[in-house]
Order: sequence, then structure tokens, then C-alpha cells
Amino acid sequence: MEVPQDIAFEIFSWLPAKSICKFKSTCNPISKFSEETLFRIKQTQNLFGKDDTCLFIQPNEISQRYVTERVELHSLPKHQQSSGVPNNVLSFLSKNTTSVIASSNGLVLCHNIDDPVKVFICNPITKSWSSIPIPESLQTQNNFANAKFMLHCSLDDYKVFIFENTMEWAPTCYRCNVYHGKEGVWKTMERGFLPGGRNMEFGIPVFFNGSLHFISDSGQYFMKPSPFYKPYIMSYNLENGTSTMLRLPREAIRGCHHITCKMGIFNWGKASNSNGSLCLVKLSKSTFTVWFLGDYESCSWEKVFKMRVKAMGLKEKDLDVTSFTVVNGNLLVFATNERVYSCGLDDKRFMMIEEICQHNCGSNPRIISYLDTYRSCGINAETMPC
Repeated sequence: MEVPQDIAFEIFSWLPAKSICKFKSTCNPISKFSEETLFRIKQTQNLFGKDDTCLFIQPNEISQRYVTERVELHSLPKHQQSSGVPNNVLSFLSKNTTSVIASSNGLVLCHNIDDPVKVFICNPITKSWSSIPIPESLQTQNNFANAKFMLHCSLDDYKVFIFENTMEWAPTCYRCNVYHGKEGVWKTMERGFLPGGRNMEFGIPVFFNGSLHFISDSGQYFMKPSPFYKPYIMSYNLENGTSTMLRLPREAIRGCHHITCKMGIFNWGKASNSNGSLCLVKLSKSTFTVWFLGDYESCSWEKVFKMRVKAMGLKEKDLDVTSFTVVNGNLLVFATNERVYSCGLDDKRFMMIEEICQHNCGSNPRIISYLDTYRSCGINAETMPC
């Protein structure tokens, strides 16, 4: 039975982009309307805020200069058949010494490792990309090295954030420049980001409650009387530019100064609804502990997970967790030197351990989650030469 065009339009607009691409080759009507602007907008809207389905995995940027396959993409469990990007796009990114900086709702922010001031936004599924002009103050590589990039996509626009170090040593303030994809212009926030005394982990920003959040490092370079002796979270309000310190739970601070202790913050639940919040993950003595911020205003944390890595039943002989993240607000994803695993943090899949993939990205790989959509790259978008 032939399905009416308008019904097919609606059904397919709810599918991940890779699935649509598969159907395009076998169904001529779908091939036609899938290229229409209206369909692309509809599919982007339907998938906005949905769970990411894939992981970009890369070596750290120093190692990335010296390997052939610089960018890997692997699907999360249960999404192997429906999500992904074309292999020639991954090859293009790898061969062009590209580093994936961030991903948000279908768009990916990248820069060229050999020429860092070349920054672009791309949609790997549609093979489209658009260059991001870098502010003049950062157009020398020395200045660019002090800049921190982030990406955030709203329903109908995207923004690229650059936090620029205004001090050569021990920055006390970062200038925040914001690139608006629709307008194609940079705007500077009136008030800069005040990080406090510690260095910030800019590589794992969390967008929540109208603010950007960063966790500090935990090195022991302050004495106890200092207000910065303990690590902390610093938020930066994107409307008024105020910087606010959030304290960590006491148990998380215990032993945090040890060199083997790692901590990170991530979105907990859905950041777009009332159940969303922040979560804190601590890896210490080969044990994961996870808290979520139950009350944002009073900074009240609740512990929800604690488990030794050796108790997870993994088959590797020498288990050394080198990096981790939380995907979709409920899935702990972590990497060893050879493999990537997931562990459920919510009621449905609590403590369920699954192997996601093997990887060839060495020690301390970078993990960035991704959702394939038909989202536009904005003005001046071009087709990738791949």
C-alpha cells in the first residue's frame, strides 16, 4: 500500500539522519522531499534535545598530529544500525588534521591542528561546512593557544563561545566572545568570566540554567587558609555575565589533591526540563563516584552511584581508565587504553555495563557525543570536498 506523501514526510522527519540517507537510495519520493528545506527544518525540530547516539573518539591533540586515523566515530548501544556519518567524511576530517572541539544537536565544531586559527562548523551527515571567522585578537597562533572554544545549539541557531585569556600568567578574567550563527557576527560580553584562583577545565563545559559551568582543577598549589584550596565549580551567567562559585560535596573533596584523582561535571538528566541538573563524577583509586546537584540554589548534592572498576566484570587484564564522560544525562562512558564502555546511571539501566567499541586513540582519548540531524550550518555553508 502506498503511503501518502504528507504522512511519509511526517514519519521520516522523526528518524535519525543516517536512517533517512539509507531510505533515500531505495525510495524516490523520500529522496525528493528529504532535500527540501522544510523537511530539514522539521527533522531538526523533531530531534532537538533527543539523546545523542554516537561518540567521536580522538587522541589528545599532541598525539593526534602523529597518527593516521585521527577521528573515530562509534555508535552507542542500540543505535549501531540507525546512526552514524559517512566513512568518507571521517576520512576527510582525519586527512585534513582536524580536531573535533565540540558537538551540539547535530553540528560539530572543529579546527585544523596544523593551522589552529582555521575553525569551522560542520554537519557530517549533509557534508556541509561553514568557516568561523576568528576575532582579530586571536589571529596569531600564540594568542589562539590561550583561547577556549565551546558550542551550543538552540532550536533555530547556534552559538560559538570563545573564552580568551586576558592575562599572560594566572588569568584573573577571561573575555567572552560569542559568535551568532544566524547573523555571522561576533559579540563581546560586557563582563568577563572570573574563574577564581584555580585553573578551569574548559574542555568539559556544561550549559545549564542559563549559564556555562566549569569545574576547576584540583592540584595542591594553595594552602588551607586560601578560599581556593578546595576545587570548585564556577558558573558564568550568559545574560548578565556574573560569575558564581558552587561548592563540591565534602566526600568529593576528600583525597582530591592526589595526582591520580580525576573529576568532571556533566549534564544530569535532561537539561531542558525540570529534572535536569549537573552531575559530578570522581574517579579515585579506580572507583567511580557520581553525585547530582539536587538543589541548585543551596548547592545540595546527592550521591547516586559508587562502584570500583574491578567490580564491573570487564575482561581486560590491566584495567586503567584514562578518560570518562556522561552522555545523555544518564550514561557513564569511560575509556581504557583499548576499549570504551558504558554504565547506566538511571533506574532503567542502573549499573548495566556494556562494551561500546575498541579504539585506536591511545591513552587519554577525548570523547564527544553526537546526534546526526539535518541541521543547517548557517550562512555561507559549503559542501565538503570529500
